[in-house]
Amino acid sequence: MPLAITLHMLSAVIWVGGMFFAYVALRPVAAALLEPSLRLPLWSKTFARFFPWVWAAVVLLPASGYWMIFVNFEGMANVGWHVHAMQIIGFGMIGIYLHLFFAPYQRMNRAIAAGDYPAAGTQLSVIRRLVGTNLILGLLTIVVASGGAYWLNIIPAD
Repeated sequence: MPLAITLHMLSAVIWVGGMFFAYVALRPVAAALLEPSLRLPLWSKTFARFFPWVWAAVVLLPASGYWMIFVNFEGMANVGWHVHAMQIIGFGMIGIYLHLFFAPYQRMNRAIAAGDYPAAGTQLSVIRRLVGTNLILGLLTIVVASGGAYWLNIIPAD
């Protein structure tokens, strides 16, 4: 269990933390300081370095999660509602990431290569919205993961 939970936590921290940094810190500064001809390649190269880590997280999060569920808890019937919620939200996040990677990210890179910065900017805007959505879902998952097991104990029964 220690290896599974370590891989699980590190994967979540890298993915959600990377999105938080990109969305909250890098995005506003890049938009304020850089013209599209510099800003768009910056994003393309930043994503090229970050996305291999996201791919690792996309594999390790479900693998380590199911490892813990089936080895340590002996199946889905023995885990709390918060684990089911993490699973649903996590697969939603993976779906959003797959779309982001295979559609707007690829279109943005093709537009940058062609020097079509307006088209690349449109795709970056789509990516921004998808990352924003995944960031909210990732933070929600962290809240559910860290407190979900305790919520039922603190909510008074009627």
